[in-house]
Amino acid sequence: MPHPLIDKFQRAGQGQVFDFFQLLSPEAQRRLLEEAAEIDLAEVERLTHTLLRPGATEGIDLDGLAPAPYERRPENGGDAAAWSLAKTAGEAALRAGSVAAFTVAGGQGTRLGYDGPKGTFLVTPVKRKPLFQVFAEKILAAGRRYGRPLHWFIMTSHANHAATEEFFAEHHFFGLERPRVHFFRQGRMPAVTLDGKILLETTGSIALSPDGHGGSLRALDRSGALDLMKREGIDTLSYFQVDNPLVRCIDPAFIGWHIMRQSEMSSKMVPKAYAEEKVGHFCTQRGKTIVVEYSDLPMAMQREKVASDQLRYLAGSIAIHLLDREFVRRMAEGGEGVALPFHRAEKKIPTVDAAGRPVKPETANGVKFEMFVFDALPAAKNPVVIETLRVDDFSPVKNAAGVDSPQTCRDDQMRQFARWLRANGVALETDATGKPRLTLEVAPLFGYDEDSFADAWKKLSPPPAIVDALYLA
Repeated sequence: MPHPLIDKFQRAGQGQVFDFFQLLSPEAQRRLLEEAAEIDLAEVERLTHTLLRPGATEGIDLDGLAPAPYERRPENGGDAAAWSLAKTAGEAALRAGSVAAFTVAGGQGTRLGYDGPKGTFLVTPVKRKPLFQVFAEKILAAGRRYGRPLHWFIMTSHANHAATEEFFAEHHFFGLERPRVHFFRQGRMPAVTLDGKILLETTGSIALSPDGHGGSLRALDRSGALDLMKREGIDTLSYFQVDNPLVRCIDPAFIGWHIMRQSEMSSKMVPKAYAEEKVGHFCTQRGKTIVVEYSDLPMAMQREKVASDQLRYLAGSIAIHLLDREFVRRMAEGGEGVALPFHRAEKKIPTVDAAGRPVKPETANGVKFEMFVFDALPAAKNPVVIETLRVDDFSPVKNAAGVDSPQTCRDDQMRQFARWLRANGVALETDATGKPRLTLEVAPLFGYDEDSFADAWKKLSPPPAIVDALYLA
């Protein structure tokens, strides 16, 4: 008996998805139909016409491009009084309960040589806490400091959703209230051939992949998270990615800038360490704030200098944002001028041939579609970019060794802990980079930023001896 979904795919010219349907077991047929039901065929057709038609390119438009302005830190010439006002405004919002945390956590630890959700990877220097625990303790500590427990929204993927939920349950949600932790899955998009035909991964499954971190906006809406936020009086989401344990996921000054400027989307930048650093660039173009990826900005422009011998395109994007709830809803619902664009990426996609035999291509045979969250910036009213210190906010774990590895991240965590101790009068020997000679760790529940650490340290009487493997909890 014909199935209406199969008929729909055939009418759309995508009937090949069900070429092997009659050969599948009833359970495999059910799974294939469930996957097919995820696909918006009209969206696939639109992307085929806009991104795959002959001559269609995603070439970056450099016309009128200029570096974006940003609010400098006081130590770098910014307005100290304005930063103080921002911090006060942010603290008031936290006491009012109008802020929630949002972590994009769909990734696996594959590049780290780790089998499991990346958020379960162990990162701290002494206790080897997983990434999720670091964030949970920061969120718990901020809730205690400001007298209002925070909600935490966590976007998983189909690949790691069940494992992530199980991990939190096994660890009793790291002390957080279970009803305030919300998991939901990222959306998926089908991979297609270069002429727009949806690819099968096996005879009984579609080649589906996550729709990019920009898909988080649609996922927030589709999951009901935005409606929950509205019921709870939450209007600001603090967005960060799961691979960066140094992040100040609840930053009062950042929140305050966002509120004072009535911004719909605010972002943090760090000054690029060197011209070739692989981060996006905050820019302006025709009156809009945008992010231009390092791969899209010509190297000659990345190396441009200003009179002070500083890089002209200095403001690097580190994937830390604040999002207004109703702005997210508007972007998720789409419409002319507000829908996030998709980007195409040609890939080698495992598939099957006409006889159902597995094919592992040696060259790109198809296209994946994904969205980037920073593409929402041009649609945001009053976007704000503020400077942050790399040492306080950015040390991601991306690679098994070398730059942005577990070792560099542990070292950066210890440099931060050492700075906090020295700022409170502790004599502590460090090397030229500020890394302490001893191994140290500060639990976020003791101090999750400079202020909370200082308050907790002052209460210690007497203070502990500074010894190797010191753990302050």
